[in-house]
Amino acid sequence: METFTVRDLRERTGELIRGAEAGKLSIVTKHGNPVFVAVPFDDALLESGVRTSLAIKLFEDGTLTLGQAAKLAGLAIEEMIERTGAAGVAVVQQTPDELDDELEVIARHGRRR
Repeated sequence: METFTVRDLRERTGELIRGAEAGKLSIVTKHGNPVFVAVPFDDALLESGVRTSLAIKLFEDGTLTLGQAAKLAGLAIEEMIERTGAAGVAVVQQTPDELDDELEVIARHGRRR
């Protein structure tokens, strides 16, 4: 997610638009304080509504946890998982290193028995 200042809007409008066309959220700030969020207008926005689309985008960007995204969207976590998956966003977002660490823990746990 990129941040633009109000001044940037005059000088970097094209960059903001290209980012939106690429599906990226942007925050516009004034004196360092968030003023508004530029949300890409796409099929997901039309199908699932603004709150859910915003929640999915913020979850995908790592700004919100799945629980926080569900709360923002006004959905139960199960419904949020379904909507997130339908939007093509992975609900489990682990790096390969995190996955290796978890597999190592599982392997150690299995050896103790």
